[in-house]
Amino acid sequence: MSSILTNTSAMVALQTLKGINSNLATTQSEISTGKSVGSAKDNAAVWAISKVMESDVKGFAGISDSLALGDSTVAVAQNAAETITDLLTDMKSKIVAAQESNVDRDKIQADIVALREQINSVVGAAQFNGLNLIEGTDAITVLSSLDRQTDGSVQAAHINVARQDLTASAGIAGTTALSGMTVADLGTITDANGATVTATSVATGSVAQLQFAGTAADGNVYSIDIGGNTVSYTADVTGGDTDTTIRDTLQGMINALGIEGITATAGTNTGELVISNTSSFEGMNIGVQAPASGGTLVIEELNGVTGLTATSGTIAQRAETIDFSTAAAVNDGDTYKVTVAGQSFNYIAGAGETMEDVAKGLKTAIDSNAPSGVTTQTQYNESTGQWSLAIDDSTGGRALSLNVTTGGTASGGLFGLDNIDVTTDAGAEAALANIETMIDTATEAAASFGSVAGRIETQSAFISNLSDSMKAGIGALVDADMEEASARLQALQTQQQLGIQALSIANQQPQNILSLFK
Repeated sequence: MSSILTNTSAMVALQTLKGINSNLATTQSEISTGKSVGSAKDNAAVWAISKVMESDVKGFAGISDSLALGDSTVAVAQNAAETITDLLTDMKSKIVAAQESNVDRDKIQADIVALREQINSVVGAAQFNGLNLIEGTDAITVLSSLDRQTDGSVQAAHINVARQDLTASAGIAGTTALSGMTVADLGTITDANGATVTATSVATGSVAQLQFAGTAADGNVYSIDIGGNTVSYTADVTGGDTDTTIRDTLQGMINALGIEGITATAGTNTGELVISNTSSFEGMNIGVQAPASGGTLVIEELNGVTGLTATSGTIAQRAETIDFSTAAAVNDGDTYKVTVAGQSFNYIAGAGETMEDVAKGLKTAIDSNAPSGVTTQTQYNESTGQWSLAIDDSTGGRALSLNVTTGGTASGGLFGLDNIDVTTDAGAEAALANIETMIDTATEAAASFGSVAGRIETQSAFISNLSDSMKAGIGALVDADMEEASARLQALQTQQQLGIQALSIANQQPQNILSLFK
């Protein structure tokens, strides 16, 4: 049936042409914009994902800037720490030269002062954009990433950069009393005889009391070993040897060895030999060998312990020690104060420091202005992991004490640098030990900055690659396939022409009805 009111063929052709035109418009938009998903109406889910990823890419661009700033700041600090290490090494060579007594120590001291001033100059100049990583102890953070969680939330990630204080600041002592512990929980004072004390130093040194007993016989061999040096005597009873003459002979042989700090004397009892060690920081091993028969030889007393029957032991050093805890933590601002011979010396710990730092810091503090007759040495017990500060008072009888408070401002990593003085024998000797600690501090600082710089560099490269990967991912989601769009455009243009032709034919059909009325 034909109708002049309803042209079904024209309607079909028109709808077909509209569809073709719509697809053609979409294809032309893809070609002109380069995107297959240009707005939310094109594909809401894909558009939303792409926008989130685009925001992350922009965020990573900011992170790259943050990493670049952090890298530059750390690079300045690393360069400064390495320069300071070199300057301290040069200073060490001057200090070594000052160990000789026939050199011009005043000129060497002038060179050391010049190097010290140069170090201070480097410390002051080592800043980038106003931030100096070799002053103070507060750590800083560098924004390193934005981590998107599965629930859509975003968390910032950071690279922590610990400041490495290379100043010579003495710090500010804290005044807050310890809470929850006592001073003894952090360190105890042990005298030369191994007893825990709170009173005075002893200058007489430690002793080993040897006892000869019994009846000597011809051919008996008596041997005493001191620090690897052995003296022996074979008894000649027929020739008149007695316990006393054997003792006196061995006494003379021990003194003839010339071991520094070791002196042998006759005891008050018959057949008693007393061996004293007045060495400041060196204990001395001792061993005795008695004959198989015809008399005995034992260590009857050692370091204040009596009633022994020992054949070996160690005569302790003369110095007293502050033995620091192997369990307690060292906190930022903890102030360790040692009082010796009426003078007090402070070291204020910084963040992340250990008892090793405390022991070395106190040594430096005491050496900087040591009372007459007082010398120091840090000691480490490998079997227990304990650090100790040995303090020798050759004058003797003067009080030694330890006190700890909290709430201070940390001493600088090169604390004591300003007090190095090689114009005296004692000053030169102390400086040689303390400069090693300072070089270690500067070296560790440079290594720490180098490690952080490497991490920042790696993270920066990762962020760059990650941004490229995300851009590629976004492109895969929303970018148009131009080859496909080009082919589709040609096809749609052909379809459009055919659709127009079909609509034209359909519109001519009502004209054909007129022929029926002629």
